[in-house]
Amino acid sequence: MSRPVIVWFRRDLRTRDHPALLEAAARSSRAVGLFVLDPVLLKPSGDPRVAFLYRCLRDLDAALGGRLVVMSGRPSEVVPRLAADLQAPSVHISADAGPYGRRRDAAVGHALSEMDVELVASGSPYAVTPGRIVKADGEPFKVFTPFSRAWVRHGWRAPADTSASIVDWMSVGGEGIPVDPEVAAELPDPGEAAALRAWRHFLADADYAARRDRPDLPGTSRMSPYLRWGCVHPRTLLAECPDDTYRTELAWRDFYADVLWHRPETARENYDRKFDRMTHDDDATLFDAWCQGRTGYPIVDAGMRQLLAEGWMHNRVRMIVASFLVKDLHLPWWWGARHFMRTLVDGDLASNQHGWQWTAGSGTDAAPYFRVFNPTTQGEKFDPNGDYVRRYVPELRGIAGKAVHKASVDGYPVPIVDHAQERLVALDRYAAIKS
Repeated sequence: MSRPVIVWFRRDLRTRDHPALLEAAARSSRAVGLFVLDPVLLKPSGDPRVAFLYRCLRDLDAALGGRLVVMSGRPSEVVPRLAADLQAPSVHISADAGPYGRRRDAAVGHALSEMDVELVASGSPYAVTPGRIVKADGEPFKVFTPFSRAWVRHGWRAPADTSASIVDWMSVGGEGIPVDPEVAAELPDPGEAAALRAWRHFLADADYAARRDRPDLPGTSRMSPYLRWGCVHPRTLLAECPDDTYRTELAWRDFYADVLWHRPETARENYDRKFDRMTHDDDATLFDAWCQGRTGYPIVDAGMRQLLAEGWMHNRVRMIVASFLVKDLHLPWWWGARHFMRTLVDGDLASNQHGWQWTAGSGTDAAPYFRVFNPTTQGEKFDPNGDYVRRYVPELRGIAGKAVHKASVDGYPVPIVDHAQERLVALDRYAAIKS
């Protein structure tokens, strides 16, 4: 009987279309499925994302017949120890393109190589593995549009027909999946089956291009939490993509991962280093009002309260609240990015950090510095009947129609800043670093 190989799950919590699983099955008739609760990754994650992860792990465990091994500790210690116990000849993973993931996998690979155990990477959480698409001169793309054209030309594999039945999973114990942290947010159903149900529901009623910017309508796919943990692979979505607009959004996801692969420091630093000279304020009181949805600007407050209630926020509203933080409150983009990573169930380092830098003007394809979203007119444009605001801001439910975006009622905060005035301050500060 062949020695069992290890399939180390990370951001690929599924059994379908799983290249690492296929490679493991090709090498041995027996395999052990492993997930490592890495304290380095869990510590900065907010309770909503951790709770969703644990629930997805339970779903994966059930798909594997209750035989998923879950262990806690540093992967560079846990994975080699299990490999030694099992006398496993290889450990199989989906490649991780993030800064920490690359360092972690290098450390694990080094430790395994000293035991004559191979670390085998097959596939990644992206349609095209980051770092693979470059310009004709070998340099990485810095602008989305030419990247997206090259991305389409490169293409991607069709989803593979995979299931857990192709391997004989076995249990060797483990510490099990912890109890979920208590969360107030209403989280989506976890796991692979739920991801596919959500996708089918979206396809059945998809008018994405026309409705995607309307937070008052169910116009988005809500697939981002499932993509975050690999409950579904983007290839599955691309194979049935409803329109070019949706495909472009998946291209943005790949692009930001590619940018972070080439420039890992941009997870914490400005992509455009001249923005290091930008003047920021540091008013914790204003930041707390933004976090709690108490700014006095209804569309901003609705978005921030949706985040607290659901661990998720509509993408158009993410741009509005981000613009308000960096251009009306003049606070650093990384304050907002950190808050999002703590509270979003779909928090993804590459997309989150570079989405924030897009708004702040310091990233790739950045919004022009003179584009300062007016939160009132943004609300009137994208929530024209005020339904989104009334859903999340109960103080304003008595205000009919789009008047809710300019409402002033007892019990609701007055605006914490004057947008017209702060817009001028923002333009002055941006102009100073552009000169």
